[in-house]
Amino acid sequence: MKPVIEHSWNLTEKEAIALQQQLAAKVVSFDDFDHVKLVAGVDVAYQKHGDKLVAAVVVLDAETLDVIETSIAEAQVQFPYIPGLFSFRELPPLINAFDQLQHKPNLVVCDGQGLAHPRRFGLACHLGVIFNIPSIGCGKTRLLGKHEEPVKERGGIAPLMDNNEVIGAAVRTQTNIKPIYVSIGHKISLNSACHWITRLSPAFRLPETTRQADQQVNRICKAQSC
Repeated sequence: MKPVIEHSWNLTEKEAIALQQQLAAKVVSFDDFDHVKLVAGVDVAYQKHGDKLVAAVVVLDAETLDVIETSIAEAQVQFPYIPGLFSFRELPPLINAFDQLQHKPNLVVCDGQGLAHPRRFGLACHLGVIFNIPSIGCGKTRLLGKHEEPVKERGGIAPLMDNNEVIGAAVRTQTNIKPIYVSIGHKISLNSACHWITRLSPAFRLPETTRQADQQVNRICKAQSC
């Protein structure tokens, strides 16, 4: 599985911001997919004392949530740590991991932001656009915006607002557990994104896509003492 849009990753901060703004215009914020049979989760871990990244893509059966395939890729950090530009650090190894997949997912859930980003182009948007695949941003923490407290029961949703614009939602995936932050990545509506994240979180706060990908990168890092 390869990107349909390729661009240089050797960019200055100014060039990266300009590219974000250019690609943000390509984001599709409505449902543009049919049946979802396979769903993927992605995560990237950083070496604590070095400049290595470990990226994982885990493909799950959308109905049973059984793991179908796992792909791991490692790389050296090529882009500096700049808030709002994390996708330029994390996507190169993720692209390599996607390239190794034998099963193409119909939907990708990213451990990070989508439209809930200062330039409305977080990791989930960047990944979705370059692969031309439906994608969702699902963050453990809020990057920006404000929201009312969603109801305490599982399935509670409150709009995440920034400058009078809905940029995502705070979603309660488990009763009496703090919400997670869901936003559009590409080719999916916010309502569908919230539905899918809730569906993918039958027992825990985080969706199984994120949990499985996180476990894989942590396993590699532990084995390598990174």
